[in-house]
Amino acid sequence: MDILWLRNPFPQLTIDKSLDLQISVDRFNGDQWSDNNPINTGFYMIRSNNNTIALYNEWYAEKDKSAGKKEQDVLFDLMRNGAFTRLGLRVRFLDTMFFSGFCQNSRDVMEVSTVHANCCRSIKAKVTDLMKILHDWKKFKAYTDDDDLWEFRWSDHTACRDSWNTDHMTL
Repeated sequence: MDILWLRNPFPQLTIDKSLDLQISVDRFNGDQWSDNNPINTGFYMIRSNNNTIALYNEWYAEKDKSAGKKEQDVLFDLMRNGAFTRLGLRVRFLDTMFFSGFCQNSRDVMEVSTVHANCCRSIKAKVTDLMKILHDWKKFKAYTDDDDLWEFRWSDHTACRDSWNTDHMTL
């Protein structure tokens, strides 16, 4: 898995039994109910019920017919084609402030729970940039009350950014 859990993410999730799926996104558009958020299957919580079982059945049947597509791409296509609505799913899209990733960093190191190595093309690049995040996190945790947290910045995800260049296509 290519995700770091920095804090317990469960306080940021709702236990509302009417929610079927809570899912991370690449870039949060500000509306937790908008299916215009680009989903990311790096982190999600799903409630087992008839609607979500139907979703999984459809998702995996479609995945098996979709050569060359990742599971996330198949789920995104299903969402875009109205499957969430058709199946009666209530979905909450998670704010990147709490469920961060390389596509959109958390705006608040005091709040972030997870960091996903999304928007990255190779495993080598993911590991390289996740190691930077781990180093950043250790620096943050070492801050004292006298340190200026306003100076904290996540390291750039240069390995992931560069992984999209054909010259750097090392898997």
